[in-house]
Amino acid sequence: MPIVNRVADLHAEIAAWRQDIHAHPELRYDVQRTAALVTEKLRSFGCDEVATGIGQTGVVGVIRGRGNGKVVGLRADMDALPLEEETALPYRSTVAGKMHACGHDGHTAMLLGAAKYLSETRNFAGSVVVIFQPAEEGGAGALAMIKDGLMSRFGIQEVYGMHNCPGLPVGEFALRPGPIMASADHLTIEIEGKGGHAARPHMAIDTILVGAQIVNQLQSIVARNVDPLEAAVVSICAFQSGHTDNVIPQHATLRGTARAFTPEVRDLLRTRVTEVVEGTARLYGATAKIAYTNGYPVVVNHEEQTAFAASVAREVAGKERVDVAFPPRMAAEDFAFMLNERPGAFIWIGNGDSAGLHHPAYNFNDEAILAGTSYWVRLAESALAA
Repeated sequence: MPIVNRVADLHAEIAAWRQDIHAHPELRYDVQRTAALVTEKLRSFGCDEVATGIGQTGVVGVIRGRGNGKVVGLRADMDALPLEEETALPYRSTVAGKMHACGHDGHTAMLLGAAKYLSETRNFAGSVVVIFQPAEEGGAGALAMIKDGLMSRFGIQEVYGMHNCPGLPVGEFALRPGPIMASADHLTIEIEGKGGHAARPHMAIDTILVGAQIVNQLQSIVARNVDPLEAAVVSICAFQSGHTDNVIPQHATLRGTARAFTPEVRDLLRTRVTEVVEGTARLYGATAKIAYTNGYPVVVNHEEQTAFAASVAREVAGKERVDVAFPPRMAAEDFAFMLNERPGAFIWIGNGDSAGLHHPAYNFNDEAILAGTSYWVRLAESALAA
């Protein structure tokens, strides 16, 4: 089955919602305007239940079908990024330092479109739970909603997520069973040396030198400790030390991330990063303390639900436009928490030849709305076939 006709009729309306959300970006849990818009729309559609304040600012809508059946959750994220937009769009961000650079505006609009259609037709047996989540961008909003009883309160038995993918042609889908996105852990390294005059380095312990050596040595972990058939990343992304050109600083701070696709590699990274940091600092006469914090877990697609999601995507896009062996990505997603609670699948949808995610010139492609909204509609109707 190609694009749903009713979705095509709704295309302009859904795009207008998306552009309005794009013009008014909000960060993490501070998504009051977006959540209010979602709430108003869901109530106007005639959802049987609309719950607010789930996971602080999350919104959940329940749409009951024509008979008894299972309960399927469909999730979209609502938050933007702390980034200055660099586009000339007529609906560009109106808020300085904030923009929808990851397409969550499109995700929210597509799920709203599906909710409108499903509320009108109710051509399914069971219930569809539409989940609008805050704080995907580093705030673990999915976990907050789960802790607020998302799965048990609404009786969700399966859960599905979707994200746009720049570079993948519009109208195409991609997914895979098993790990599809990496875990993301956070590390902060505090180095203590001995400050001094730049002209007398022998009387100091140079924290910039120590930090530079730590950055280099950390790269040996992936190269020499991780099985070459596995995948891992250790990246130092911030190095802060010193204030002028003639003082060797007493302190330095490094910040970065470690990523993996398996629990074993994730644990290995934690162990070796700690050993390398402490050992390298000691070698130069300095000390280093590391705060290593677990972030989002690996996004692991369940095999049965992934096969089902792929079959739905084929109905919408055609067999040749669904990649079922899409390479895993080292980016992270807190939808992982939901897949740890219930079986389900996470799918990529093409955004065409756009700027990349988290880029100041990025824009969600409104042409993707047709395939994305149709996918949600067909997934719900197929999972809950009357």
